[in-house]
Amino acid sequence: MIVTKIQISNFRNFKRKVFKFSPKTTVIVGPNASGKTNILECLFLLSTGKSFRARVEEEMISYPEEIARVKGEFLRPKTSLEVVLTRGEITVGEDPEKTERVPRKRLLINGLAKRLIDFAGNFRVVVFGPQDLELVIESPSRRRNFLDTVLSQVDREYRRGLLSYEKGLRQRNRLLFRIRENLPAGRQGASRSQLLFWDKLLIKNGDYISQKREEFIDFINTTSPMNEQYFSLDYDKSAISEARLEQYAKEEVAAATTLVGPHRDDFCFRLKKGKRARDLSRYGSRGEQRMSVLWLKLAELAYIEEKSEEKPTLLLDDIFSELDHEHRKVVMKAVGGQQTIITTADPHFIEDIEKVEKIKL
Repeated sequence: MIVTKIQISNFRNFKRKVFKFSPKTTVIVGPNASGKTNILECLFLLSTGKSFRARVEEEMISYPEEIARVKGEFLRPKTSLEVVLTRGEITVGEDPEKTERVPRKRLLINGLAKRLIDFAGNFRVVVFGPQDLELVIESPSRRRNFLDTVLSQVDREYRRGLLSYEKGLRQRNRLLFRIRENLPAGRQGASRSQLLFWDKLLIKNGDYISQKREEFIDFINTTSPMNEQYFSLDYDKSAISEARLEQYAKEEVAAATTLVGPHRDDFCFRLKKGKRARDLSRYGSRGEQRMSVLWLKLAELAYIEEKSEEKPTLLLDDIFSELDHEHRKVVMKAVGGQQTIITTADPHFIEDIEKVEKIKL
C-alpha cells in the first residue's frame, strides 16, 4: 500500500497535524528536535502497531494529554489504519477525579477494531536510521527484534507464532520460579510435570520461528556483494526440543528462566576476504560496520518485496549525515524504486533527487 496522508493528534510534539505524501519521494526538512523522526515513528506505528524508539508506548502521548491518535490513509487498496494510545485511564466529564479505565492501545482498520495479528503487515515499511548503524555491535535482543519486525510484516503465521511463544515463555518462566521457590501453583503445588504443556507450546512455535528466521538469513546471504565487499550473516540458532529442555532442566529451575529457544537466538555480521570471514562486531572498522548494515537494509527491501509481491515504503531517517559520499550514492540508487520518505536537517544532501515533494517543519 502507498500512504497518502496521516493525521496526528497529541503524538509527541505534535498537537494536531496533517501530513501528505507523494507516491514517489517526499523529503521532510527541519532542524533537529522539530519532529522529523516523530513522523516516521507514526508511519512505523501504522505498519507494525509498535514504535521503533519508545521504551514504553505511553512515551508517545504528548504530556499531559490522555489520548494520542495516528490515522493514515492509503491507496491500492483504499484503506485507513488508525492507532489510538492512552495511559490506561481517561477523565470522565469535567470532574478530574472521576476516571475510567480503558485499553492502552486500540488498532483499527477502516474504523473497525482489530487484533495486532490482523493489523500488522497491511502497510509494509523498511526504516533505516542512525540507530540501525548500531545493529552490528548492540545486544542480541536488538538483532532478534530486527528479525521479528521484518518477518512479522510478511508472514501472518509468524506473527501468531511469535505472540504465542512470548506468552508461553512468560508462563513457563513463572512456573520455573514457583518450582524453585517451592510455591503452590494449584491444589498440589508447583511441579515439573506442569511444564509439559508449556514445553510443547514453545517447541511447536519455536520451531516455526527458527525456520523462518533461517530462511530469511539464507535469503540475505544470497544478496550480491556491495562495492566488492562480501558480507554475510552467521545465524547462531538456539534450537528448542524436548531433549534440550531436559538437558538444561536443573539449570532452568536454578535460574527460573527458560535457557533454550529462539528468544536466545543471535546473528553476527561477517566480511569475507580470501578464505576467511571476520566478525565485524569485533574486528570491523566503523566504515565496514556501516556498509554491512546498509547491505542488510537493501536486502531487507528486496526480501519484503519478494514475499509480499509489493514494494514496501522506504523510510530514511536523517541517514545521509551518517554516511560518506560513496555510501550516499548507494542509497540514492534505491530511492527511486518505491515510495520513499526522507528526513534531513540539511537539504543539500537530497539536491540530486528529482521530482521531490517537500514538507518543511
